[in-house]
Amino acid sequence: MRELFRRQPRFTTSDEEDVRSQVPNDLWVKCPKCGELAYNKEHLHGHRVCQRCGYHFRLDARERIALLADPESFTEWDVELVPNDPLGFSVDGETYAEKAHKTTAKSGVTEAVISGEITIGGRPAALVVTDFSFMGASMGSVYGEKLSRASERAAAGCYPLITVSASGGARMQEGLFSLMQMAKTTAALTKLSEQRLPHIAILTDPCYGGVTASYATVADVIIAEPGALVGFAGPRVIEQTIRQKLPEGFQTAEFLLEHGMIDQVVPRSALKASISLLMNIYQQAAGCLVPPERLVAGFADA
Repeated sequence: MRELFRRQPRFTTSDEEDVRSQVPNDLWVKCPKCGELAYNKEHLHGHRVCQRCGYHFRLDARERIALLADPESFTEWDVELVPNDPLGFSVDGETYAEKAHKTTAKSGVTEAVISGEITIGGRPAALVVTDFSFMGASMGSVYGEKLSRASERAAAGCYPLITVSASGGARMQEGLFSLMQMAKTTAALTKLSEQRLPHIAILTDPCYGGVTASYATVADVIIAEPGALVGFAGPRVIEQTIRQKLPEGFQTAEFLLEHGMIDQVVPRSALKASISLLMNIYQQAAGCLVPPERLVAGFADA
């Protein structure tokens, strides 16, 4: 009897192997927080947010633009600006220029920042979005130049600046040139404040280093996505420095909100509507009203 219940080896036919080979590898997405499996199309439709636990996956720059901008309203600026190699930096025989070229081929972007003009509910805004896939969205000289130019254009056009930041900090391959971008980007925002135009900063996971220490946290309104890690140095470095255990949830968006470091924690699904409301309030206060004919129908539902 024991022989009857022994597990028999299973052999697959060539037809079954053909079917398996036709199934795409990216059909399902697994949440790293709760382990829930989601059908990829539904996952994308839900803006890459886990429907079970609310975990927010990372988005690239183009996905961020599609999330915030009205359809076909994005006009990109400064496409011709690409990283330079002012120090002749190299590691293990690979130069900074070669690394940037390889990263561009892999990520599809020429720099960690994409900037341009968009409309949200028909209201114009300058948008600066980082792409973490390009060298950890580290801040170099082109990064700072694009953001500074976007700020100047926003001031000239009398509309707000929206920045979406996810970064590992300054780009050390550019040495002092990268560190100077902290002062440069912060100074560029003064033109907006002089005209009473808002800078709305959106902090996403992860946002660290010189980006957090400069323009990203001197905004008029600071918004973070749920669960986003935001800080200057990482928790492990801080614990080794102060020789103390950090509190639970340290550097998460919820922890920073509780301690007054940010203004709002907004889920991705409500992000566009929240920014629309803030733009409306600030632009009315500044007297930079958009003509009614430029406002699209259904602005309240944006």
